[in-house]
Amino acid sequence: MQLSALCGSLTGKWLPPSLNLKNSDVVAMAAAAGLSSVYHAPLASAIFVAEIAFGISALQRLIPLIVSSAVAVMTMWSLGFRSALYPLADVNFHMDVSSLLMTVIIGLCAGLAGWLLIKLIARSKTLFGRVRSLPLRLGAGGFAVGLLALISTDILGNGYEVIVKVMAGHYLLPGLLLLLVLKTLATSLSVGSNAVGGLFTPSLLIGALLGVTLALCGAALHLPLGNTLLYAAIGMAAVLAAVSQAPLMAILMVLEMTLNSSLLFPLMIAAVLASMVVYRLQSASTYPVVSYHFNRSEAKYDFDNMRVAELIIPGAALRPHESVGQALAVSSLKRERYVYVINDEGAFLGVVSIHEISRKVLSQEITLHSPVQQVMDSNFPCVYQYQSMREGWEAFAMVTLERLPVLNNPQERQFLGALTKTSLIQKAQEFL
Repeated sequence: MQLSALCGSLTGKWLPPSLNLKNSDVVAMAAAAGLSSVYHAPLASAIFVAEIAFGISALQRLIPLIVSSAVAVMTMWSLGFRSALYPLADVNFHMDVSSLLMTVIIGLCAGLAGWLLIKLIARSKTLFGRVRSLPLRLGAGGFAVGLLALISTDILGNGYEVIVKVMAGHYLLPGLLLLLVLKTLATSLSVGSNAVGGLFTPSLLIGALLGVTLALCGAALHLPLGNTLLYAAIGMAAVLAAVSQAPLMAILMVLEMTLNSSLLFPLMIAAVLASMVVYRLQSASTYPVVSYHFNRSEAKYDFDNMRVAELIIPGAALRPHESVGQALAVSSLKRERYVYVINDEGAFLGVVSIHEISRKVLSQEITLHSPVQQVMDSNFPCVYQYQSMREGWEAFAMVTLERLPVLNNPQERQFLGALTKTSLIQKAQEFL
C-alpha cells in the first residue's frame, strides 16, 4: 500500500493540469489499488482508504445501520428464507474481451436508459400536474397504465416475478424489447401521477430487460458471451445506479441479491459507467436527497480547489506621490475604507486608511495635499492569485477586513485587484 501510494505521488506530478486532479486524490487512488491488489477486495479497499484518507465521517454512521440490517436478515434466515433472491448464484461470469465489451455497452446504454427514465418521469409529472384533483390524477395514471397492461400484464406490480422469469430465460428477444418499452412507459406514468408504486424494483426490472436484450443481440452477432442471462444482473445494477446516482449501493445490492461473487467486477464497471453517463448529461437523481448531498459535495470540492484568481475584482490604487485628497475622493467614489498604493511598475507597496487620513488631517499632522506615502501602511495583509479559496478564507479569519489585496506572487508582488469576504461567503454557502 505504501509503495503504491508512492507511485501514485510520482505519477500525480506528471499529470496535466487540465485533469484538475489533486495529488492527494491520486495518492489515495493508488493506495486503494495497492490494498485491493493484495487482499482482492476492491470495494472494501476503496471504502477503507476513503475513510482514512478523506475522513468520511458518514461511514461511521453505518455501524447501527449494519447491525439493524444484519438482525433483519438473520431473522429471515431463522424463518427459512436463506436462498438468493434471484437465481444466479450457481452461474459464473467468465472474464474475457467479449464479456468486458458487453459490460461496457450495457453500462453506457443503462446510463442513457436511466437518463431517459428520469426525463420521462419529469415530463409525466408536468403533464399530470395540470390535474389539480389528486383522485382524478391517480385515476388518470391508473387508466393509462391499464391501457398498457392490455398489451402485457407483466408490466404490473413491482416486477420481481418478471425478473425471475427473465433470469430463467422465459422470454425471447421481441418479448424482451416489448416489455422494456412498456415497463419504462408504465413506470413513468405511475410515478408521474404520484401513485405510490416505487421506483426501486421497476428500475431493476428495466435493467434486467436491457441487459439480457443487449446480450442476446451480442450473441446473435456471434460474440462468445457465455450465459447471456448473467447480463440481467449487470443491467439491474447499471440502471439502478443511473436512476439513483448511488453506484456503490447498486453494486452491493445486486451482489447480495444474487449471491454471485463472480459478478463483482462487471457490476462495478457497468454501475460506475451508467452513473457517470447520467451525471454528464446533467440529469438529477430520482431521490432529491441524493442530488442535495451530491451538489453539496461538488460545491465543497470546488471551494477547496478553485483559486483566488477566479474571484478577483478591481481595486482602487494610487501612486505614492499622489495626494491624500485624491485618496479621499477615490474612497468616496468606490466606497472603500482602504486605497491601495502601487509603484509605476504596478508592484504593491501598501495601503492608506481613510480613517487614518481623516484623523491626521483633523489633527493637522498632514494636509489634503500631502502625498499618500506619508500615511501608507506597508505591512498590510494580502493573498496571492494561486492560493485556494480555503486559504483565502483562512486569511480573512485572521483579520477584520472586508477586502484583501491580491498579488501575483511573493517575489514580484504585482497588484491584480482585491478579494472580498462576501464573495467567499457566497461560494461557501453552497455547501455550508
